[in-house]
Amino acid sequence: MTTHTELPAGRAPTAPGGGRTTGTPPARRRRRGAIRDRLAHFGIFAAPGVLTYACFVVAPIVLSVYYSLTNANPFRPPRRWVGLDNYTALVQDPEFLTALRVTTILTLIVVIVPNVGGLLVALLLDKRGRFYNAMRSVFFTPVILSSVVVSVIWTRLLDVDGPLNRALRALGVDDPPAWLSDPDFALYSVASIISWQMIGFCVVVYLAGLQGVPVELQEAAALDGAGPVRRFRAVTWPLLAPALTINTVVLLISAFKTYDYIKVITNGGPGAGTTATIAFNVLQTGLDGNHVGYASAMAVLMLVIVGVATAVALKILRGREVDL
Repeated sequence: MTTHTELPAGRAPTAPGGGRTTGTPPARRRRRGAIRDRLAHFGIFAAPGVLTYACFVVAPIVLSVYYSLTNANPFRPPRRWVGLDNYTALVQDPEFLTALRVTTILTLIVVIVPNVGGLLVALLLDKRGRFYNAMRSVFFTPVILSSVVVSVIWTRLLDVDGPLNRALRALGVDDPPAWLSDPDFALYSVASIISWQMIGFCVVVYLAGLQGVPVELQEAAALDGAGPVRRFRAVTWPLLAPALTINTVVLLISAFKTYDYIKVITNGGPGAGTTATIAFNVLQTGLDGNHVGYASAMAVLMLVIVGVATAVALKILRGREVDL
């Protein structure tokens, strides 16, 4: 008769020759297989996006940083390592400092005006009905237009003899402004054009936020005697903080890298750099002037400024957000 000997608890089985088995327990093998499967699935689905991001975002940034530390010029070889000389010259360059001032003014206008205008329009359109649906489409239409198309249209409208000035003359204004050729008006005209196109984006985001405000809170505030203004300030506005964050960050980044509007409408003028932004100077210096190293330093510095400004904005605005 064959007898079976029970092993003590916690003791591993032994091989026929007396040695202990070294095989991996089945549970551990299953866990390892599951991890490998997950990594394989992640690699298959994520690889296209990761490779695209690496090729078109990470690689250009790394190359820009490298070129910014050289005197790269395709028509004046050889390329030499200059270290931080480009950055030192940049912070002392009056043209770059002027572009930084122009970009800052443009960014402030483009962040504030569409936010305020978009919020007002969203409050007016936060109703049901075909008319309001149609008006939402009307306000969003400029967003889907090309910036070049928008620039060409407004260049014609704001021309010295364009429809706007003809209307002003008909109203009795003998000498209407030269909106795009007068240094006192050109930058603000360009900022107004960009703001006009971006209002529709802010309207859509604010409408989405308004539809997420609980009706119960509005009704409770009304029962407590709060009027429309008080209800907006105490209930609606705090709950629109996420929408404000989205709009502000998107507008800040878009305005700071403005190039196409400037190129089409004013080409950096009138005069010397009246409307030239940092992005405009980067492309002019790198492509027209062939000073690739200096232009790369300008681009890297612009990236740092945008990154810091965005981080500060997110820190401040997210502090206002409330959870229901």
